[in-house]
Amino acid sequence: MRLHLASLARSGKHQAAGLGPAPANAPRAGASVRPGVYVDAAALAKLESAARDFGLLPRQPVHSLLSGRHASKVRGRGLAFEELRPYLFGDDIRNMDWRVTARTGVPHVRVYTEEKDRPVLLLVDQRMNMFFGTRRAMKSVAAAEVAALVAWRMLADGDRIGALVFGDDEMTELRPQRSRDAVLHLLGEVARHNQALHAQAAAVRGSGQLNQALLHAAHLAHHDHLVVVVSDFEGRDDRTRDLLLQLSAHNDLLAVLVHDPFLSNLPTSGELVVSNGELQVELGLGRDKIREGIADFVDAQKSELFAWQHGIGVPLLPVSAAEDSAAQLRHLLGRLTPAAQRGRR
Repeated sequence: MRLHLASLARSGKHQAAGLGPAPANAPRAGASVRPGVYVDAAALAKLESAARDFGLLPRQPVHSLLSGRHASKVRGRGLAFEELRPYLFGDDIRNMDWRVTARTGVPHVRVYTEEKDRPVLLLVDQRMNMFFGTRRAMKSVAAAEVAALVAWRMLADGDRIGALVFGDDEMTELRPQRSRDAVLHLLGEVARHNQALHAQAAAVRGSGQLNQALLHAAHLAHHDHLVVVVSDFEGRDDRTRDLLLQLSAHNDLLAVLVHDPFLSNLPTSGELVVSNGELQVELGLGRDKIREGIADFVDAQKSELFAWQHGIGVPLLPVSAAEDSAAQLRHLLGRLTPAAQRGRR
């Protein structure tokens, strides 16, 4: 059975189960938004306090997904040459300047300091396929929360933050800047794209905007950027993989896979309405064959994505829309010690 995850965003009977029916129209400007279905800039701004005890730089905590063999994939801000001085006991011999040592007869080392900042580029997926959720929040809301948490964390680390926020029909580019105002503006754009989603939007299938965002990111991030892609990666293809590989060649690249647990734990009764926006079919979940077919499809999708992680060396962080986003990032990236938190603010 072939099933497109994007089509589930228009599911009738199980769309946003636990959240109530998804609204047919997006909220009006200035109107209050329903938590979990939509998010506003004020809610994203409040996540600043939750972004203090995890990190995305080298020397990750031992339980971080970025530790171990992935540690070398996160290069940090880079090193800038500061001075040449005589060798002191305890200096790293790898920093020895052998030419100066041979010329002077005195051991000398090259001293480097960490660059003050580096550009961070967030790619935030707000396409219609993200407008789906069964518990706590839509995937689109979870993606917005992850983007906010990363932006606040990197600003606290002194980095410049930029973004590409994209939906099915629009992409907003924000060049990296280092200021609270820049982050707040970024969050406002994420919220604007998020609130433009509505259940009656036309179906858009394929990798179009996802690949366009990755291609645009490749033009912006030539080297030494941290690129964080927050998406469900629906509609990906071989071109998506090639673009991720291109980005990771000279930048640090993290992929945050936003998912909903519904398809991994289907109920044994009821119906699931699947539609592509034009045609729809009702699947009876009481039939073992139907549930097994959906489960096989989901397993195949996950296997493909994790194969990318191992094949092109891009860390993949799975974030469930059904659970608290900040708590998941702390678990995946590792909680910083109080001393590390003080040193990185």
